[in-house]
Amino acid sequence: MGHIEHKKNIRAGKSLNVYIVTLSDSRKENEDESGNYIKKSLISANHGISGYSLIKDDEDLLENLIVKVCVPEQEQRTDAVIINGGTGVSFKDITYETLKNLYDKELYGFGELFRYLSYNEIGSAAIMSRASAGIYNGKIIFSVPGSLNAVKLAMDKIILNELGHLYYEISKHLP
Repeated sequence: MGHIEHKKNIRAGKSLNVYIVTLSDSRKENEDESGNYIKKSLISANHGISGYSLIKDDEDLLENLIVKVCVPEQEQRTDAVIINGGTGVSFKDITYETLKNLYDKELYGFGELFRYLSYNEIGSAAIMSRASAGIYNGKIIFSVPGSLNAVKLAMDKIILNELGHLYYEISKHLP
């Protein structure tokens, strides 16, 4: 079965519960345009929000939160996590390093496609993005830059198009 048939599958169109994480040392929740855009986009696509956290750029905080959110049995089921922020090249940007140590499988194509699409918008500065995606503990994790334009690009061009398909693929052999 090809990708078009998979997307037509009823499980591929299922409403998923997504946890949103914003990493920022300066933003406050009421100023989190990127996190709010993710939330509104998911709701518009008939997905649910299982939670939201705004945390500092800190490896331990991020890792502990992801481990907590991605436990198999939890009160509020989470199918996927979308993280924005901390994907750049500065010393304080820790998202990629933290996640690569957690991923059971990394979805290299997501970062590659994001950087390609970003290149079409911002040129060669796209090489500084370390957007990534992977699977951890049966959950889909997307990590994108924190700028509103980057979040819009990721959500509108990739994540909303493939979220259900990814869920279908990783869950079809789970008990």
